[in-house]
Amino acid sequence: MSEGEFRLSDVELDESIGRASPDVEHERAVAIFDLLEENHFKPVGHAGGPYKLTLSIIEKRLVFDITLENGEKVATHILSLTPFRRIVKDYFMICDSYYEAIKSASPAKIEAIDMGRRGVHNEGSQTLQDRLKGKIEMDFDTARRLFTLFCVLYWRG
Repeated sequence: MSEGEFRLSDVELDESIGRASPDVEHERAVAIFDLLEENHFKPVGHAGGPYKLTLSIIEKRLVFDITLENGEKVATHILSLTPFRRIVKDYFMICDSYYEAIKSASPAKIEAIDMGRRGVHNEGSQTLQDRLKGKIEMDFDTARRLFTLFCVLYWRG
């Protein structure tokens, strides 16, 4: 198997995710584009893709439905959203501070807030990797892009 076959070629959001404002829909599309642009995604024990990922939310759980491009079922993984609540809340709070700061704060303050934002984003990415350990292998950059998408699913605009 070549490395390129362990990747996502498509990501869809199930209707359970719900639609949002045009701004939020745009951010979701950008997050999906970034994830598809470069990723390493390997369902444990599977011979290779590329893969299609459909995300849905059922009873406060994020469902990863993974198929091959031809629709053949690969795996379904269900992730509790509970371990992410604080991280996502903190991430949105620090993002709000960052957007306020860029209006009038000093470059040093903006940089400090941005470092904090990246730290919380890294924490969320690591939590996502840890929660999927033994189910889906991904590099940290893919986990970061997937966590970005995860956050945008929460965002209402």
